[in-house]
Amino acid sequence: MSPEEKLDPLPDNFILQPPVFYPVIPYVTTIFGGLHTGKMVMLQGVVPQNALRFQVDFQCGCSVQPRPDIAIHFNPRFHTTKPHVICNTLHGGRWQAEARWPGLALQRGASFLILFLFGNEAVKVSVNGHHFLHYPYRLPLSRVDTLGIFGDILVKAVGFLNINPFMEGGREYPVGHPFLLKNPRLEVPCSRALPRGLWPGQVIIVRGLVLQESKDFTLSLRDRSAYVPVTLRASFTDRTLAWISPWGRKKLILAPFLFYPQRFFEVLLLCHEGGLKLALNGQGLGATSLDQRALERLRELRISGSIQLYCVQY
Repeated sequence: MSPEEKLDPLPDNFILQPPVFYPVIPYVTTIFGGLHTGKMVMLQGVVPQNALRFQVDFQCGCSVQPRPDIAIHFNPRFHTTKPHVICNTLHGGRWQAEARWPGLALQRGASFLILFLFGNEAVKVSVNGHHFLHYPYRLPLSRVDTLGIFGDILVKAVGFLNINPFMEGGREYPVGHPFLLKNPRLEVPCSRALPRGLWPGQVIIVRGLVLQESKDFTLSLRDRSAYVPVTLRASFTDRTLAWISPWGRKKLILAPFLFYPQRFFEVLLLCHEGGLKLALNGQGLGATSLDQRALERLRELRISGSIQLYCVQY
C-alpha cells in the first residue's frame, strides 16, 4: 500500500474510536469524525454520594478563550430539593432559554448507563435503558467535534458507537452493552467458549485496532470436533474481505475494504434463522448461510491476525 493510499480519507460514519476508561475529570476529548445522525455516545459511571451537579457538553471546538459554542449541555443537578436535569445551548458566549426535566433518573451513590442518541432533529437521552428526554438541536449537529465532561461524577467508560445496523422496526434505542472495564486490551490470538452455541437474535461484537504492519484478520467459529463451518477473513495484502468455506473456497464480500492501518474497526455478526448477517463499522455487508442445527453446535470463537483486540462480546 502506498503512502497516498494510507492517507485516503474515510467517510465519517466509518471512523470509530476506542472507548476511554476511567478518564480524569474534567475531561475533554475530540470526537473522531464529529457528530452525525445515527451516532451514539455512551457514558458509564457512578454518581458520588455527595454530588452537587455534573455536566456533559457537546462542544463546537475546544478553545479556552474564546469559550466555544456548546450545542448540547446536559446538566443533572442534585443539590436542590427536587433534583432535575437542565439542557441548554451556549451560542456566541450567551446561554439560551433553559429546558428543564424533573424526575431525575440518576441517584447519588448509584451507578448509571447514559446513552446519547443523535437523530435528525434532536438528541434522545436514555438512562439505564429507559428514555428520559429529547432535546431539539439549536445549533447544527455538524459543528460538534468535542466532548467535555465536568463536575461531580466518576466516569468508568466513554464509548462512541453506531446504531445497530441489523435493527428493524420502531424501537427507540438500540441495545447498549456495558463496556469491558478490567481488561481494555485482549491477547491475540483469542479464543472464547460458546457454551450454548448460537441462537437467533444473538450478536457477536468484536472491536479492535489494525496494526501498522498488517497481514490479515481472521474470525472463525468451530464446533466441538474442531470443524470450522464459518470463517471470516480480511486480507490486508490484496484488500479483500471474504467468507472461507470448510474446504478452503473463498466467497468475496463485495463491499469497500474498510480495514486500514492504525484505524479502529467493529465487526458485528447477527445470528438469525438461516445463518449469520455481517456488519463492519456499522454498515451491513450481507450474510452467510448456515442451518440452525449447525449454529447450535458451534462452541468456540477464535480471533487472530494483525490487530490489537479491545472487545469481544456475545
